Amino acid sequence: MDLSFGTDGVRGRIGTELDAASVRGLGLAAAGHLGSARVVVGHDSRESGPDLLYALADGFVAGGVEVVSIGMAPTPAVACLAALDSVAGAMVSASHNPWWDNGVKLFAAGGRKLGDATQAAIQEVWHLRPRLDPTGNFSVVDVDDGRWADSVVSSVAPGVLTGMRLVVDCANGATSLSAGGVLSKLGAQVTVIHDSPDGRNINEGCGSTRPEGLQDAVVSLGADAGLAFDGDGDRVVVVAADGSLLDGDHLLAICAVDRLGRGLLTGSTVVVTVMANLGLRRGLADHGIMVHETDVGDRNVLEALDNGGWSLGGEQSGHIVFPEFATTGDGLLTGVQVLDAVVRAGRTIGDMAAELVSRAPQVLESIPVSGSGAAVVAGVADLIHEEADRLGSNGRVLVRPSGTEPVVRVMVEAVDAGTAEAVAERLCLAVRNADAGTEPGAATGS
Repeated sequence: MDLSFGTDGVRGRIGTELDAASVRGLGLAAAGHLGSARVVVGHDSRESGPDLLYALADGFVAGGVEVVSIGMAPTPAVACLAALDSVAGAMVSASHNPWWDNGVKLFAAGGRKLGDATQAAIQEVWHLRPRLDPTGNFSVVDVDDGRWADSVVSSVAPGVLTGMRLVVDCANGATSLSAGGVLSKLGAQVTVIHDSPDGRNINEGCGSTRPEGLQDAVVSLGADAGLAFDGDGDRVVVVAADGSLLDGDHLLAICAVDRLGRGLLTGSTVVVTVMANLGLRRGLADHGIMVHETDVGDRNVLEALDNGGWSLGGEQSGHIVFPEFATTGDGLLTGVQVLDAVVRAGRTIGDMAAELVSRAPQVLESIPVSGSGAAVVAGVADLIHEEADRLGSNGRVLVRPSGTEPVVRVMVEAVDAGTAEAVAERLCLAVRNADAGTEPGAATGS
């Protein structure tokens, strides 16, 4: 099958969809479109990472681009170094996906996500020659470059987290070597969990998509807060002292109000995606903060921030962007900025989050599909409109194909949980029926 760019680079199943030959082909196709004669590359902790990095680098070199590898590192570290050195970047990662998937994220010169036109140009060249067997002659010597970690530390005042007790869940991923050290340098007392990657345990029962272990640890250790990253470290969710989970909506609210008070929230505006909860929108409005909405994907958030000249944006999933400090989502930077805001307010993070965001009941479901997710969504469009009209201003409906997995995502918000669940149940059934080729509204037998 032909691989294509999704909402965050290219991803696929190792061996059947993505392998060294396809990645080398991508490297060669991309070499002439990154706007730089040099590219910094890294990989997360998947066992396939080093081999795919070598293949990607092999393709870059064949296209006349010099390669600098930083080995296992978070995605924001690659983007940061690309920005500091005004070069391109590439990260071998499938983010929050399981170990058997992998992928490639590309950054143009200066560490910025590729625009649609550039991705389309690379895609066109890549499809002409999608596979190139690696030469086997190329080797990469990883360099040790600590500037990203230093930049996160220097984004706040020295010792700002002194006395704070934190638990950090590294998802057995790319932040395993760095997160604890950065937070300790800022004065925190840090307990690190899930920081022993073995190539196959990345995101497995841990990290930002499975934070239950972190919630238990924060409560049992009496910590002030916990941070959970995903496999490549570009997103974070936070756990309050009582074990409650705070997602990107809560983190955006805390940082937005803090920045507004310091005169640092450009245009009194925050960029969010269509997934942002009604509670966030209402909470920001209560403080006179406006919202600019984009489609799902941190690339869309980044584009809006750049076009609008705004200073804060992000996603409910925990991808938060601070253009002042970074060119992409950075889980560790976000955690540090949020905790800095909490310290400045003299509040607990749980109290701040609860005060700023009163979440509307929301149901999120991911329905596996065997065919085209876009076609399935088109097939249930009438029902989507009916349900949205029925909810009116008292709720929201969003049904969309995932850009990274073979699933259709269903999101329903309503004034009460029962209504949200009932609407979501009807939509999920329709999605399954449409994927199976039956009538969207038809009931299925047992």
